[in-house]
Amino acid sequence: MLEEKNDNLHDADGKELKELNGAIDKNELANVPNEENKGLNEFGDIHETEGQMPFAPEELLGAGNEQEGTPKKKSAVEAIEDSNAEDSEDDSASERHNIPMQNYEAFSMEKLTDELEKLVAHEKVMSVKEHVEEIKKEFYSKYNHLIEEKRDEYSHDNDGDTSGFEYHFPLKSRFDSAYSEYRDKRNAHFKSLQNNLKANLEKRVALIEELKRVIDGDESISDSLKHVNTIREQWKNAGPIPRDKYNHVWNNFHFHIERFYDHLHLDREARDLDFKHNLEQKQKIIERVEELLQEEDINKAFRELQSLHKIWKEEIGPVDREHREEIWNQFSELTKQLHDKREAFFAQLRGKEEENLAKKKEIIAKIEEIAKEKVSSHNAWQGQIEKIEALRSAFFEAGKVPIEVNEDTWANFKSAVREFNANKNSFYKDIKKEQQDNLTKKMELVEKAESLKNSEDFSATTPIMKQIQEDWKKIGHVPRKYSDKVWKEFKAACNHYFDRLHAVRNEVNKEEIEAFDKKKEYLEDLKNFELTGDHKTDLDAIKQHIDNWKNLGRVPQSRRHIEGKFNKILDALFDKLSLSKKEAEMVKFNNRLEQLVDSDDSRKLENEQIFIMRKIDEVQSEILQLENNIQFISNAKDDNPFIKEIHKNIDRHKEELKTWKEKLKQIRTIQKENNE
Repeated sequence: MLEEKNDNLHDADGKELKELNGAIDKNELANVPNEENKGLNEFGDIHETEGQMPFAPEELLGAGNEQEGTPKKKSAVEAIEDSNAEDSEDDSASERHNIPMQNYEAFSMEKLTDELEKLVAHEKVMSVKEHVEEIKKEFYSKYNHLIEEKRDEYSHDNDGDTSGFEYHFPLKSRFDSAYSEYRDKRNAHFKSLQNNLKANLEKRVALIEELKRVIDGDESISDSLKHVNTIREQWKNAGPIPRDKYNHVWNNFHFHIERFYDHLHLDREARDLDFKHNLEQKQKIIERVEELLQEEDINKAFRELQSLHKIWKEEIGPVDREHREEIWNQFSELTKQLHDKREAFFAQLRGKEEENLAKKKEIIAKIEEIAKEKVSSHNAWQGQIEKIEALRSAFFEAGKVPIEVNEDTWANFKSAVREFNANKNSFYKDIKKEQQDNLTKKMELVEKAESLKNSEDFSATTPIMKQIQEDWKKIGHVPRKYSDKVWKEFKAACNHYFDRLHAVRNEVNKEEIEAFDKKKEYLEDLKNFELTGDHKTDLDAIKQHIDNWKNLGRVPQSRRHIEGKFNKILDALFDKLSLSKKEAEMVKFNNRLEQLVDSDDSRKLENEQIFIMRKIDEVQSEILQLENNIQFISNAKDDNPFIKEIHKNIDRHKEELKTWKEKLKQIRTIQKENNE
């Protein structure tokens, strides 16, 4: 056989291209006798396969919209041939299939910039060409829209004058830098590639001429076979050539290979063995295409079909004339079937794009509706702005729309948002004077805080500083460009004063801090306390711990959480004692009451009293409800289980009521003593 064939037909890669110039004799095939041209139908270059399919998805999605004079669409085979010609030009382009084309329209400008930087840094330049251009389109659409909004805002703030408008957007510099790096890499790649393509083309043209000389020469059969095998091996390794020369050069070469087999008096056995091997390889390809018809991922299947066409054409030699047309027709028919399936898939995508269009129209209508609403307050406008931002996000996440309405849809969206922004800006222009007044008021408070921040009379100054802070909260918004500055100045003055106040108080409350340290240590010891089992002894011990704890003194307000930890341990100890519920509740309450008294906060005592009175009302209502329930039950004896259960609940609630009343009595006694 003339060469070993590769049985692995499933992993051939596609390749992307950049069209470059190259020279080849375009009349080469025209000089071949007509009867020999029949062999070219196997490569799809002469005979058109039935059924039309554009290769690019954009063309598929436009099916049915041809205008008069539109060029006839290519068949599936022709489209694959053209695509393989394009891919053959650059072997790095095949990797683009492994990089997902994401919905870049839904990306923010920040995310688009991150994605561009990642692709430029880590991927080959031609494998991301389509991704980069899509990212660039989406970034500049959003950027230009942003600039339009900022210019409109500037115009409203300056009575329609935009002559001095400037807007610095650092992210734009980042994006442009990444794109410039991509462009430089792409240009360097093309420059290197162009020289290689031309050189490779010259090699292949020379190999065709050498092949023709072998066919027309007088070498022996054995020498001719060796010579042709050498030419085929050199051809295989000659490298990529310009896409516009690809199909012509390959068909020319294979045409002469067929001439070699068909017109030389070759050793019939060797020729037939090679024909048989080639036929088997092409039958395997046909079997694989039949499997691809069942593949759910249509794009994946079609990419592999492209690779199979490339293998068929570039790696497998001819078959005998008896099978040549038949097997090619089989391959072409299966190609058409897969094309039809892919076309149906893109028709579904078209339907999805129509759904996306309907969603975007609905979103635009909502934005237009919001833009017409009358809004008269800052808070209401903030709510409207949030709605618009949500609708903007939904618009970008809705997905692609049909290409022919994409520009109009985007223009309608921008127009609706622009109308909303114009109304918003008009409102804020009207309240600009109010914001200036607010700025004046806040600056006065800043000056007052600055004048008091070093005061040593804390008792007199502290209420004033607190009132200044309250007054600040009551003042409305100030112009945005002053907001941060005036707030930082005010905050700094207040913090300076209260930091000094806290430092003084910390010194004064040194005893409280020492008390905290002692209580912290006591708490650790108390965790190891265990009950003896004797009720009176244990109760006295717990009460002693309570007295000891009180005698340690008060702790700083900011560290009163330690009281909660102490109470938690007490609760656990009381739960272990065999006290009556009322007795345990009262012991706990007395301890809590003493802590409230020590806090010197009358509001806490008042809040506790209000809570207890509310609980008394709730329990009394429960008792009254239960007693009313008994009255509605006629002919029921006292020994009735249901009646007995109600009486039991009434008794329980009455005991609970006594406890709450006892608590109320104690807290009122303490309040009376404090008032005296």
